[in-house]
Amino acid sequence: MARKSLVGVVADELLDRIIEGEFPPGSTVPGEHELSARHEVSRMTVREAMKTLQAQRILSVERGRGTFVNPLSRWASLEAVLRAASEGKNDADASIQLIELRRMLETGACELAAGRIMEEDIASLFNYISAMKAAHSINDVAAFVEADLAFHDVILHASGNVFVSVLFEPLHRVLEKRRAETSAVPAIQEHAIGHHQNIAEALESRDASRSRQAMDAHMQQTLDDLKQLVLEAK
Repeated sequence: MARKSLVGVVADELLDRIIEGEFPPGSTVPGEHELSARHEVSRMTVREAMKTLQAQRILSVERGRGTFVNPLSRWASLEAVLRAASEGKNDADASIQLIELRRMLETGACELAAGRIMEEDIASLFNYISAMKAAHSINDVAAFVEADLAFHDVILHASGNVFVSVLFEPLHRVLEKRRAETSAVPAIQEHAIGHHQNIAEALESRDASRSRQAMDAHMQQTLDDLKQLVLEAK
């Protein structure tokens, strides 16, 4: 167990350095000798740590050339991708791709929810909108984000598809961080409140097509706001 723990420590620390941008995609990582000296472990431990990252497709070995960092799009570890999205330096790409993922999943979930949502869930949606409005009035970003996330969670669970909720659970930490960044802009809060109102009213009507379109419009507005009010302002 101690050996396995050391392997994990070395793998995690090397992954941290990759995520922080010390070793960008396409670059080579240090060799076994350098890493074993840095971590004060055997070369066998380093070798096993490298194999761990290779199995997750974070690293690839080219015989005679070295070990290279793969682009994020090739990584096979959800945990590693989420760490990169929440801690990495390439915030713009990660933020845009996260919205694209949400759009694919949440529009479908909203469409399903239209035919399955309970009256108490509808009431919860409007309560969370009220909470968002109250938070917006005093610029309480944390409270706004909390109500925003809770609103979407109601819809995900109301879809009645267990896989949707399970898929979104690991994303919660990243979503919370991203929402805090974008919701710090008052105009984005205003846009979000309006779109959440449209979504809640569409679900209340039990119209599946209208509900899907309302969520899709919200995702498009979220993407536009990110590009125009957050990324261009940096």
